[in-house]
Amino acid sequence: MASQEAEAMFTSQVEISQLVLGFVDSMALKCAVELRLADIINSHGRPISLSQIASGINSPSADISYLARIMRYLVRKEIFTAHPPSDGGETLFGLNQKSRLLTHDSEGSLTSLIIMQLNPLLLESCHRLSQCITEGGSAFSKAHGCELWDLASRNPVVNRDFNETMVCTSKIMMRALLSHYKDGFNNIRSLVDVAGGIGRNVAEVVRAYPLIKGINLDLPHVVATAPTYEGVSHVAGNMFETIPNADAIFMKWILHDWTDESCVEILRNCKKAIPEKTGKLIIVDIVLHADYHRDPLDDMRMAMDLVMLAVTSGGKERTEQEWKKLLKEGGFPRYKIIKIPALESIIEAYPE
Repeated sequence: MASQEAEAMFTSQVEISQLVLGFVDSMALKCAVELRLADIINSHGRPISLSQIASGINSPSADISYLARIMRYLVRKEIFTAHPPSDGGETLFGLNQKSRLLTHDSEGSLTSLIIMQLNPLLLESCHRLSQCITEGGSAFSKAHGCELWDLASRNPVVNRDFNETMVCTSKIMMRALLSHYKDGFNNIRSLVDVAGGIGRNVAEVVRAYPLIKGINLDLPHVVATAPTYEGVSHVAGNMFETIPNADAIFMKWILHDWTDESCVEILRNCKKAIPEKTGKLIIVDIVLHADYHRDPLDDMRMAMDLVMLAVTSGGKERTEQEWKKLLKEGGFPRYKIIKIPALESIIEAYPE
């Protein structure tokens, strides 16, 4: 019995240690992106040696012994492939499906997400979670003296990185949305993307449905950097003040940034902007399951909830019951949830 207890204790210690060392995975990924290791390998079009990778790094004094340790770890994590020599030569390192997502210019590249999510500014707020519990308030403001949106409005680099991250993470999700929500945009002639960033998402919808007039609403400093898209007009404004009139409203990853009270305010402005009889609200956000061990993606959905805790002032991911209550208070008593192959679901809501 003592032996079984000791074995169980050791297993628990290992599992806790794995959680503690989880940051190593993130930092190794960030290192690979910063050094453009996947791009270097990809430029050769075949697996290459450590010395060839090192020669592609933009540094005359690249330390190949350190590089070897990073590559060994990333191969262990199945990010890169390793091909041992058959003739006594050097091991060759290649790309797989995961590492191709680390190339900067590839379709579906996640480099912007990695750089932004692992930015010290965001990580610093994660160190304040216990302080939030004991004192209340926003983790990000405790770390930096202001909210993320305020920082982005006066820091062009943060604003650029945030917008690029939104574009990066939207590509896969929008592909899933457009392929699994084909009938959802029928009979819509005008669509407002509320807090739509630089307008990439509504532009994707308009490209698939050319009869739709797209309107991208966001803050002045955001739309100031927005490119021109055919069929899309950019409007500088504030969703807490007024939303342009349209047949339907689209909101992706917006309401999870805000408190329930702020969400109700946004939803009521949405209701004013669409026809009472035929108007529709299309929300793309995470719907948490109320129980546990139901969906393999729920670990990531719950992790995103803690990200919201760390970087927003009152934002959170919500269960269906929480969404139902929010929508009703905001003037949308009818809704339905449409699942798509993504972390998020589509919540279609109606004003009556």
